Amino acid sequence: MMSDSSGSTVLERKEDSPKMPDKKKTKFDVIIIGAGPAGYTAGIYCSRARHDTLILSGILPGGQLVNTTDVENYPGFENGIMGPDLMITMRKQTERMGTTIIDDEVVNVDFKHKPFKVLTATEEYEAKAVIIATGASPRKLGVTGEQSFSGKGVSYCATCDGPFFRNQEIVVVGGGDSAMEEATFLTKFATKVHIIHRREELRASKVMQERAFDNEKINFHFNSEIEEIKGDQKVQQVTLKNSKNNENKTITAGAVFVAIGHDPNTKLFTNQIDLDKQGYIILKNRTETNIPGVFAAGDVHDHRYRQAITAAGYGCMAAIDVDRYLGEE
Repeated sequence: MMSDSSGSTVLERKEDSPKMPDKKKTKFDVIIIGAGPAGYTAGIYCSRARHDTLILSGILPGGQLVNTTDVENYPGFENGIMGPDLMITMRKQTERMGTTIIDDEVVNVDFKHKPFKVLTATEEYEAKAVIIATGASPRKLGVTGEQSFSGKGVSYCATCDGPFFRNQEIVVVGGGDSAMEEATFLTKFATKVHIIHRREELRASKVMQERAFDNEKINFHFNSEIEEIKGDQKVQQVTLKNSKNNENKTITAGAVFVAIGHDPNTKLFTNQIDLDKQGYIILKNRTETNIPGVFAAGDVHDHRYRQAITAAGYGCMAAIDVDRYLGEE
């Protein structure tokens, strides 16, 4: 305080102190790598259990469902829902529960020391527990029209999308058990199913082969590969090339189901946790990996079901296992 010339007391004005920038939070109870149905569900359950939770979504938040149009088989949506809309709804619910979500891609991890370290290109995060929910990616054909008709007749999941193509001819690409299983399933809806296989013999088990050969709706095209997928707004035709006689032919079809396998998104975790020969995460105890405190959920370990609802279920299981782990710790 100070006095002016009249003797009145005036308050001395102080300059506003510069506000220090908030330090970015990098330490959490739980870090979830991946933001599909498994990752978001795990986030909901971890946050509701009052664990400080971070989801690192990667460069494509929402996983495979962001490339899916109508989803009819996810419970709770009487008239179905668009795949991207389902993922947006899940994300909002996860954030409302208190989960921090950062759209950044993980480039490295260190599970050999505690706390676990998860690194992006710009930041290093730490956590007491980690849930891996990076999913799996379907193998692509790499042919003209595959990408542009994805979700418009090109699909990688018969049980997800088969019912959309009732009373149409359908193409299935592949020669293994998955291809035979999907082709047989699709005969419930299709007038005819064309199996395209690049070799002269199938790789599928004898039982699966016999089941497919005995089905009158299934037609085989051996020594053949798809050259182009054509259509107007959606799939209408498929051009095949025979590798033996180099002849081309066109098949009229409303859909192409690619069944040549999936690749789990686990390269990041090589030499960090146990993986099987195909690269899927091996679970040792329920959803826990061979590293105590590191868990997995969804298609990253599940190569049998590969459904949004089962991925979400595994996300719930992993979060409950994390809660028990942190409680014991």
